[in-house]
Amino acid sequence: MAENTVKYKLRKDDEVEVVAGKNKGKRGKVLSVDRDKGRLVVEGVNMVKKAKRRKTKQERGGIVEFEAPIHISNVNIVCKKCGKTKIAYKIEGEKKTRVCRKCGEVL
Repeated sequence: MAENTVKYKLRKDDEVEVVAGKNKGKRGKVLSVDRDKGRLVVEGVNMVKKAKRRKTKQERGGIVEFEAPIHISNVNIVCKKCGKTKIAYKIEGEKKTRVCRKCGEVL
């Protein structure tokens, strides 16, 4: 089986905008990235409900709402300064950084 060699541009704590699906247009912060499956969890996006059984007498059971992972191709990174979604890479010696194409802010 071949290894997954796709390099993703997104990291934890990046600001992203959903560009496809039922949550199209929503923005949020990346909470976690699963690079093997190509999915990520975005704060406040793709909320699902799950029935949870209580495990102890003190703990409450019931319906719990949480964020489910979405595919990484359905989001774009957003610049925190200008709010645009285009990014570029700037190489300075050995270091490669992500920058906004519109304002030049380092992401």
